[in-house]
Amino acid sequence: MSAKSEAVPAPAEIQAQYNRFKNELQALASKIGELENDIEEHDLVLSTLSPLVESDSSRKCFRLIGGVLVERTVKEVEPELRINTEGIQSTLEILIKQYKVKQTEFEAFQKKYKIQVVNR
Repeated sequence: MSAKSEAVPAPAEIQAQYNRFKNELQALASKIGELENDIEEHDLVLSTLSPLVESDSSRKCFRLIGGVLVERTVKEVEPELRINTEGIQSTLEILIKQYKVKQTEFEAFQKKYKIQVVNR
């Protein structure tokens, strides 16, 4: 064997790596879905609170923080929700980039070992 040739892993190792890729992609997709739902919920709450900020900013509202229900005013809660939404959005963008990179790696892996998925 020449120094340039690469040792071919055993079929079990290829299968294990394939399963790791699939699990990592599934975990990323799941987290992306959760964050998308969180953004939708935040947007819904913000759309409900926005008219109140202009008309009655001292109105009471309740917010769940770490499992504790906290009483605040609409004026206090609205900016915090916007900041949280932006943070979730930036995290979501990072996860989407990670997913795309992992998907590209997975496709290269499949191509390298000539893996074809057969649906039964």
